[in-house]
Amino acid sequence: MALDELKAAIPDFAKDLKLNLGSVIGNQDTLSQQQLWGTVLSCAIAARSPRVLRELEPEAKANLSPEAYSAAKSAAAVMAMNNVFYRTRHLLSDPEYGTLRAGLRMNVIGNPGVEKVDFELWSLAVSAINGCGQCLDSHEQVLRKAGVDRETVQEAFKVASVIQAVAVTLDGEAAIAGA
Repeated sequence: MALDELKAAIPDFAKDLKLNLGSVIGNQDTLSQQQLWGTVLSCAIAARSPRVLRELEPEAKANLSPEAYSAAKSAAAVMAMNNVFYRTRHLLSDPEYGTLRAGLRMNVIGNPGVEKVDFELWSLAVSAINGCGQCLDSHEQVLRKAGVDRETVQEAFKVASVIQAVAVTLDGEAAIAGA
């Protein structure tokens, strides 16, 4: 199991990450399997760690329908663009940028090929990794209006935080080792 291999690769100084990875993926009872594995896949892509993605992608693929697998990858892709665009727009001191038409294609958000709530959870989790407050607020509001409770929303960004931390830790260790 790739998850076990990933946990085994986490150094002793990051034992908390090993435990957290096991709990957010292995002992999950808040998210559905599709929500969980779509979050895992989209966050592994967003974390930009080849090792983490290599270890988690096969298990995500095995636990997702082809449509959900594609939608999770689409969430990572479209949010990579949107998070930069909307974060920059928000950070600029000139509010007039907010009145301009974005002019970017993002049709997948309206028609993701899976339940909208699942896609919104994945988009929120990727936005957490990419640090876009405007996107986080937007996706959280859509989820809450759809009846998703705060515990479920938090679980998605908890998965994101652990995957990001594992990616940073393992990539840092690889860089130190010269790999």
